Amino acid sequence: MLDKVLVAYASRTGSTVGVAEAVGKTLAEHGAEVDVRAMKEVSDLSAYKAVVVGSANQNRQWLPEAMDFVRANRAALGKVPTAAFLVCMTLAMRRGDYRDQVSAWLDPVHALVKPVSVGLFPGALDISKIPSRSDRLKFRLSVMFGVWTEGDHRDWSAILAWTESLLPLLML
Repeated sequence: MLDKVLVAYASRTGSTVGVAEAVGKTLAEHGAEVDVRAMKEVSDLSAYKAVVVGSANQNRQWLPEAMDFVRANRAALGKVPTAAFLVCMTLAMRRGDYRDQVSAWLDPVHALVKPVSVGLFPGALDISKIPSRSDRLKFRLSVMFGVWTEGDHRDWSAILAWTESLLPLLML
């Protein structure tokens, strides 16, 4: 039986929220008491026996609020099993395998905490949800040139498998 687990996320367009919710649901189905919350809504980690942190990727890095969360909670995260995940459209690119490159984008997180496991997942691309006009244009051009396609590229089976692999790592 797992104790209380926090799944904290940072998201721009909602794709990471869905991954965090799926992680939380799976952990709860295996006996954990789980809170799934936006990082900006979390101020105290003392109630949690394990933490899963996840962020969307933007410009080859976790979102600023995700890095701020890890920095602010570094000591607390170092005292409990902590897993990390990243949601990134680069992993949905049609040509090439970018997992090693994307994994390196988590180096700043690894410099602050030592995750028991890391999950790397492709996201969903809905250009209408991208807040920046210039970024929307970049994504439209990328779609036009076949770099990736618009739509949901999240691999729910991979997310489930990764979450289930966390169970023994998060148990106390």
